[in-house]
Parts: sequence; C-alpha cells; structure tokens
Amino acid sequence: MAMALTLGRRGRGNAWPNPAVGCVIVRDGRVVGRGWTQPGGRPHAETVALAQAGDAARGATAYVTLEPCAHHGQTPPCAEALVAAGIARVVAPIEDNDARVSGQGFAILRNAGIEVTTGVMAQEAARDLRGFILRTDLGRPFVTLKLATTLDGRIATATGESQWITGPEARCRVHALRAQNDAVMVGGGTARIDNPSLTVRDLGVDRQPVRIVASRRLDLPLMGVLARTAKEVPVWIIHGPDTDAELAATWRDLGAELLPCEVEGAQLSPASMLQALGAKGLNHVFCEGGGALAASLIGADMVDELVMFQAGFAIGAEGHPAIGALGLDRLSEAVRYRLVDQEQVGADLMSVWRRG
Repeated sequence: MAMALTLGRRGRGNAWPNPAVGCVIVRDGRVVGRGWTQPGGRPHAETVALAQAGDAARGATAYVTLEPCAHHGQTPPCAEALVAAGIARVVAPIEDNDARVSGQGFAILRNAGIEVTTGVMAQEAARDLRGFILRTDLGRPFVTLKLATTLDGRIATATGESQWITGPEARCRVHALRAQNDAVMVGGGTARIDNPSLTVRDLGVDRQPVRIVASRRLDLPLMGVLARTAKEVPVWIIHGPDTDAELAATWRDLGAELLPCEVEGAQLSPASMLQALGAKGLNHVFCEGGGALAASLIGADMVDELVMFQAGFAIGAEGHPAIGALGLDRLSEAVRYRLVDQEQVGADLMSVWRRG
C-alpha cells in the first residue's frame, strides 16, 4: 500500500477532476502491475496497472489507494474491470465519498466473490486525497496559501520592491509546489504589480497548472504576461457581477475563462470563489497572495495549509505586510494553525502549518 500511495502522488496536479490514485497488483509475492491516475484523470490507476499485469492479474491482489469507482463515466467502472481481470483480493484504505461510488465499488467486488480489505494506511490515504475528499464533501478545493516574507512579515519595501526576498532555492521549491497543485491563484493587485507568469519552470512538467486571478472588476493588464499567454496555458479570472461587458468580451477573446462570483462588501466572496473552482473540478489550489486575497481567505477560515518561506532580514513597518487587515479585536478570534513541518531551504526557513 505504501508503494501504491507513492505512485498515486505522481498524479498530483495532473489528475483533476479525478483523485490522484495509485494501484499495485501483486501475485505470488511479485509486483506484476503498477499504475497511477494519468493526466486529465484517465486512464484510472487500476486500468493502467491491469494492462501492465495482463494475464498475471488472475488470482492476484490489487492494492488501490481509494475505493475503485463503480459508475459509468468517460471510462467503465474500475470495480468491474478488476472483476473481469480475475483479481482475487482488493486492499483499499478508504471508501470513496463521491455519492456515485460511496461503497458501491466495494459491493461490486464482494458480490463477485472478491475478498475486500479496508483501513490499511487509511490516515495516509486520506491525507493524500484530502483535496478530492474536501471537494466532494464541501464543494471546494483544498487551499494552500504560500507566503514569502522577511522576518517581520513583509513582502515588499515601501516602494514596492519585492524581487527577491527569498533565495533561488526557495523559489525553486515554490515551482515544485505549483506543480503539485491543480491551479495557482493570485489576487488582482499581485497580477497588476508583479506581472507574473504563474507557470512551473525548469522542472520539465508536461502539464501546467491553471492560472487563476481574483479580480472583482477585471481591471488587469491587457498587455501583461497572463493576457499574452492565455491561449497557451489556461487563465481563469474570478470576477464580480458588476464587470464591464466590453472588458469581459476582450478577456474572452484573449483566451481567458471568466468565472462570475458573489461579492461581500467591497470584495469577492471567498466562499463563492472556492465553490466556483470546486464546480470546475479543482481539488488543490495553490494561492500566492497578495495581502488582500490572503486576508480574505484566512478571515473566512478557508486556508487549509499555510506554507511560509522566511528570509533572514527585516525591512520595518513601512514595508508591505504579507497579510492584509483582518479586523480582529481579540486573539481568540484568530484562526489557529499547527506546525507540521519545518526545514531550511537554502538561506531561508520553510515552515508548513495546517488548520486544527
């Protein structure tokens, strides 16, 4: 199962809207088939592993990191494929919480006389598949917020200079994190000031994450990098209901996809934004700020993971803060995170924090 989980992680950032699943088929103590969910979500991990195993699958044990699917979609049900291949036993850590499956995959297997064992490395599987589970349960993706700051929590000087606060090793790690997510998201202010590309570079990836900008009024640079490359790498713009129709048409002509969302006060509603992204099938979203978007998501308690890169210098209170105003009067009102990992990356410190 540990091998299957490792294989499943290869699909992170590529498998959406499907979960990134791994499968290992073992017969007489020998691995005869391996597979993981392929880019775009198909073929599924079981299909790939069964094809590799061939006739050796008959009488074998399949280790799958999620309950095999039971519904007919763009591919036949994996549970039926396992039955047809003559698999004798299936080991899976957790049930699929998708209503179209939810125990039905296991039922197909048991009704065919296949032994089913569950609960093996269930905690690890739930952690790996947390984005898919969250989306199917609550309709929104798992959100990781990345912050790269000075020791005093600043992301730019008073004049706006921000390149580069952290070193090249930290920036390379950020690209690796982008590659593990379905989408990279920034606020409109970051898109206007930094003119980012938001792509994964120098890692040889085959599929780029979707690039998302949250901009209530669509007031983004029409000659910027995102606009120029929208037909090459997907650009989605989340906007409010009061946008200019002509400007919206211009962005569509440039190749961007527009997602209208509700507004709370003067800002886009965090819940509405994430529900829209969940409806598009995204399981994992990597948010890179800026301060207003970070504050909005934290204030709504919708940051599931916080990844901080901290450089060893300070620039003072006149610098731009990493997180905008939260309007808190009491410490008890703050969302709390727990430290789960910490390491030195080049000259910088990387720490990972999660809710709860």
